[in-house]
Amino acid sequence: MKSVIEIRNLTMKFGELMANEDVSFDIENNGIVSLIGPNGAGKTTLFNCVTGFYKPFSGKVTYWDEAGVEQDITGRPTHEICRKGITRNFQIVKTLSEMTVEQNIMTGAFLHTNKTSEARDLAEGVLRRTGLLARKDILGRNLTIAERKRVEIARALATEPRVLMLDECMAGLNQTEIKDVMNLILDLKAQGLTLLVVEHIMEAIMPISDKIVVLDSGKKIAEGPPQEIANNDEVIKAYLGEKYHAKSKKS
Repeated sequence: MKSVIEIRNLTMKFGELMANEDVSFDIENNGIVSLIGPNGAGKTTLFNCVTGFYKPFSGKVTYWDEAGVEQDITGRPTHEICRKGITRNFQIVKTLSEMTVEQNIMTGAFLHTNKTSEARDLAEGVLRRTGLLARKDILGRNLTIAERKRVEIARALATEPRVLMLDECMAGLNQTEIKDVMNLILDLKAQGLTLLVVEHIMEAIMPISDKIVVLDSGKKIAEGPPQEIANNDEVIKAYLGEKYHAKSKKS
């Protein structure tokens, strides 16, 4: 499968703290790549390096656009990377509380237009894709946590991305809400999107992932299909634990 993004030897330091060290992996076109690992492993830092919030200490991030043109996007400004078709949500929800659901989503649409009517039309399409149409006039402050997380995804989709990067979009949700997000992610893949997902809920991430990359203390310790990762001794020791391993073998 052809790659959309290549991450090569990416290293990010904060003073003497090594947050990412020599990390390399590919994000394949129309696939779901999941990034897992313990707290402090460097997952969100890597997100920030790919999307331009941080400039890596060293390494390279390469993107292939829809025409197949190779572009070095390492350390480029966030708005420039977003315009190229790479967007993300945030681990801490940033819903605009005094704006409606529709208006929240329109803020993403304004990346490509300065006309309110066009932004509203684009937002309506996203509302339908994400199951939020019935909630479009509700203020952000009146939404449940599950609805706020869905609005975050919808606002990112309004930028019309090719690559959608989701940072813990299932954290704090109940089992029904988690299942709903899993189905949404699979629907987005079916619609042609490429996804990079950070998540701690292994029962959710294993069934939907095409490939899993594991970080520990800033380093990549494993990469492969879900079943291979679930049986990797180093991953079990560093993150999954024997309890999850035994449970996954039974299922």
